[in-house]
Amino acid sequence: MKKSNKLKKLLNKGFRGYPVATIAYYGPDDQSASKVAVGIIPYENAKPSKMKRWFNETKDIRKDRIVHNEIVNFIKACEAKSVVMADRIIGCPHEEGVDYPEGTKCPKCPFWAIRDRLTGEIIQ
Repeated sequence: MKKSNKLKKLLNKGFRGYPVATIAYYGPDDQSASKVAVGIIPYENAKPSKMKRWFNETKDIRKDRIVHNEIVNFIKACEAKSVVMADRIIGCPHEEGVDYPEGTKCPKCPFWAIRDRLTGEIIQ
């Protein structure tokens, strides 16, 4: 995954306290990301107070420099002290209860239907 230098700098600082920005990539499979979600966690065990999502259906969003710059600007505007990111695509870009009914598997992403989204292991 090709990260911009500004994003790399934020990630390399390590934990410096709250608020924490979380970055997660999603895609139809584990090879190409079409969505990135950035959440701002204001304090330990809190739910995100702010969330922003970016989409790119034509190319892997992890390689989109414009999106990376927007992510950096969002994180700075939210005054996050720390930034963490999953090291791989962690699931389907569609949202349960929004894009498909709750309690069902996404009909558009069969790759994830049989996998644990955090480990990528087949669970069937």
